[in-house]
Amino acid sequence: MDSQSIGADLTYAWPTNEIAVMGAEGAANVIFRRQIADAEDPEAMRRRMVKEYKAELMHPYYAAERGLVDDVIDPAETREVLIASLAMLRNKHADLPSRKHGNPPQ
Repeated sequence: MDSQSIGADLTYAWPTNEIAVMGAEGAANVIFRRQIADAEDPEAMRRRMVKEYKAELMHPYYAAERGLVDDVIDPAETREVLIASLAMLRNKHADLPSRKHGNPPQ
């Protein structure tokens, strides 16, 4: 639902989440462009690379291994996890920045 990179306190994913900056087709076309172009059947190679990219890099366990997601939770336990998380953050206090914008007009 959110990202630690933009300040989320906690991040959770369900096992079925696909986590990536862009879709598998676009990413595979960029990352594997040479292999696809050099293949005898570029379309078949593209499909194979998209499938491989999805299987290896877009699942939430990959994101959790790298610390991008705090936990992969069972969808049936979502309510309990969120209640516990909100209870933990109940007394959190975040100081607001001293100014709203970092670039004042000249």
